Amino acid sequence: MICVSIVEPNVAQCIEKTACADMAEIRIDLSKFSETDVQTVFSQAKTPTIATCRPEIVSDTTRVQLLKTAIIHGAAYVDIEIESSQEIKQEIVDCAKHHHCKVIISYHNYNNTPSNKELQNNINQCFAEGAHIAKLATTATSLSDSARILALYAQYKNHNIVALAMGEKGAITRVANIFLGSPFTFAAFDSNSATAPGQLTVEECKKLTSLITERYV
Repeated sequence: MICVSIVEPNVAQCIEKTACADMAEIRIDLSKFSETDVQTVFSQAKTPTIATCRPEIVSDTTRVQLLKTAIIHGAAYVDIEIESSQEIKQEIVDCAKHHHCKVIISYHNYNNTPSNKELQNNINQCFAEGAHIAKLATTATSLSDSARILALYAQYKNHNIVALAMGEKGAITRVANIFLGSPFTFAAFDSNSATAPGQLTVEECKKLTSLITERYV
């Protein structure tokens, strides 16, 4: 499945954009949504949604409230960073459990791709802290970094992980991961709205996955 990452401050347009893929990640932080906006978007979205609100823009108190509002109003998944405090993670996990929302605990590395042992430690921590899905997004400085990320799917074939590498050398992971067991991959709505380095557009992902499926799967 393809999950479109949406940054769109206009509530009506954001809701419409959710229809372009199988799922939609709503970047609450980058869209600068209010609590009322969050209620509207997550209750009216046209596909299953992931609620994401990174800590750089809003305070922890506001972030938790916005994420809990999204959960209550219909988010299928909520994403919380692995580096968040234990108290914040537990509050989000408890709220999600009460409202039948699945938890994604995510690790991001914008500098490099750590050793396989460190990657495994992060995945194990995500699951130990209540994740239904462990998400790892590292930065590929070489194709071997991408290969190491993709190898995680064989190591965790009985677990739900979304592992990908950012940057140009990591682009292959954003399509290959679907065929290796990732429940979904992330794509941008268009070339002007990528939320991570090297992110392909929805249309690019659709074309590549269709081509691979038709010829080789």
